[in-house]
Amino acid sequence: MKVYFASDFHLKFHEDQEDTARRKKVISFLDSLIGNCDLLILNGDVFDLWFTWKKVIIKGYFPILKKLADLNENGCRIVFIAGNHDFWFKDFLTDYLNIEIYRNNFSEIIDNVKIFVSHGDLYTSNDLRYKVFRSFIRNKFIKTIFELFHPDFSLAIGKTLSRSSRSRTIPFKLQKAKEKGLDKFARKKLKDFDLVVLGHSHSPKFVKTEDGIYVNLGDWISNYTYLKMINGKIELCKYKK
Repeated sequence: MKVYFASDFHLKFHEDQEDTARRKKVISFLDSLIGNCDLLILNGDVFDLWFTWKKVIIKGYFPILKKLADLNENGCRIVFIAGNHDFWFKDFLTDYLNIEIYRNNFSEIIDNVKIFVSHGDLYTSNDLRYKVFRSFIRNKFIKTIFELFHPDFSLAIGKTLSRSSRSRTIPFKLQKAKEKGLDKFARKKLKDFDLVVLGHSHSPKFVKTEDGIYVNLGDWISNYTYLKMINGKIELCKYKK
């Protein structure tokens, strides 16, 4: 079975030149999977902001949505685990694109490999401020308020929040402390799984332990990394086209 994992594309509905180049690279990667992938696992932060109204979707995401539809129509099963930027789902991805949505994690046995996949934002260390914000922003009341405004107004607010979170500089020591939380969680989870796959930190990692393999998928802002598992063989790769 051919399985591919990727996360942290951070595609935007409002693009500058760098964002456009990244989107084209992501679409090129997805193009390469058409007819060559049985299962694509998208591990969060595919979109820099995602929201679906009752009758409206964000037109800036049409190219990537079209490509995911092409993959599905060519026999690829698609799994999407929520990230910290894309979590406000309704029925569009499931009903129109046949994508399976998982709010926190996904696990399955594939080719005798027991896998666990989660974006990872819940498992970082020294990140209390974010975890409080996460609880607030996922509140149903906040979601309802966001939905009541005109999409143009709501997206303007979302654009500002996203830009602020992305532009925030994280000191090196703090970044490493956060990654320790991911490492600790993965090693604990490997007691029950053969392969643990996380994202969020934007730092690609492939670690073999006596219990199994921990992979951090990295990102598509600077690393362009993804994981492939072909007939049970696991490899962390860099997309170079």
